[in-house]
Amino acid sequence: MDVTLLGTGAPEGLPRPDCPCAACATARGTRARAATALLVDGALLLDLTPGAALAAARAGHSLTGVRQVLLTHPHDGPALELPAGLPTAGRVPDGRELTLISGHRVRAVPMDAPGTGYEVTSLEGLRLLYLPPGAAPAGAAEARRPYDMVVADVVGRPDAIARLRATGGVGPATDVIAVHLDHDAPPGHELDRRLAAAGARAVPDGSTLTVGEYHEVPDVPRRTLVTGGARSGKSLEAERRLEAFPGVVYVATGGTRDGDTEWTARVNAHRDRRPGSWRTEETCELAPLLAEDGPPLLIDCLSLWLTDAMDRVGAWDDDTWAKSGQRELRERVAELIAAVRATPRTVVAVTNEVGAGVVPATAAGRRFRDELGRLNAGFADECEHVLLVVAGQVLALRG
Repeated sequence: MDVTLLGTGAPEGLPRPDCPCAACATARGTRARAATALLVDGALLLDLTPGAALAAARAGHSLTGVRQVLLTHPHDGPALELPAGLPTAGRVPDGRELTLISGHRVRAVPMDAPGTGYEVTSLEGLRLLYLPPGAAPAGAAEARRPYDMVVADVVGRPDAIARLRATGGVGPATDVIAVHLDHDAPPGHELDRRLAAAGARAVPDGSTLTVGEYHEVPDVPRRTLVTGGARSGKSLEAERRLEAFPGVVYVATGGTRDGDTEWTARVNAHRDRRPGSWRTEETCELAPLLAEDGPPLLIDCLSLWLTDAMDRVGAWDDDTWAKSGQRELRERVAELIAAVRATPRTVVAVTNEVGAGVVPATAAGRRFRDELGRLNAGFADECEHVLLVVAGQVLALRG
């Protein structure tokens, strides 16, 4: 089963008309994207967009063999002009199945937002799932087996991919293609990097893909360290790396601070943007969690873990530090590093990058700076992927 992506952009396309944003300004040439539409084996057109016939011709195809045109999402504005010779566009009711003269079976999949998704099965039994923009499958029915290809709004609805992973619809070999790309998606290599973290990829308009053909699925790093300065966007980047995966355990090392309204506001802001399927554990006992099998861990953050560890060993007092604190802290850090090295789980950890600014005025402040630098270096050594976030921009230091 061959799928030609006549467009891969949002309904308004990319760049958006008269939009001055940076993403639209750089969406030129191969980075420009028409509204998403799929041509399946030349017989089925999923979504009707302006210039569909011309887009097909540019990709080396014709629409003359199309036997069915199906719409997935509501279309605002005037009706689109139907190219000559195409059948009238329609929809399949949710849960119903349509068999085309070409032999393809098309089942309508209910969505949690306006629109209809379509599961297309070829004569050979290959399966494609196509989802409309801003939508995910409704319900949580277990899939019979993973789809061979999923074409979906990965940037806008990463939780749709997480839901499909949780129910078996997306497996290790599923080719996940990102479409409906809008100007809120980062351009160029940054888009590729972000999609790879979700196990997905983007392709240019006009690409023809063979469903079921072996394609190297983006390798999702098992251990990642995200570092950066205050308010750099490092926590948001860490959350993005796991938002397409189900059942994530969010490990909050900061605890609670009674009477501190500013801290409470920070905690609430983090909690509100996490997917509802994630579970939170407030603890600094990281080694036992790392030793267990289970879903991915997001640890936020190592600097607060270190603060707790230094509290426990009395590291802030010079005499205690010299007598026992330094040795006990190094032992605790070594235990954490060993747990990261041996963990069977996917782990994304957040830390703070310190030492590039003013030298702390106190011995305790310098001690914390130095120990966090050592902890960061040791933890990074055990990670396949290390990222530095500066002003919301992500630099890959490793991986």
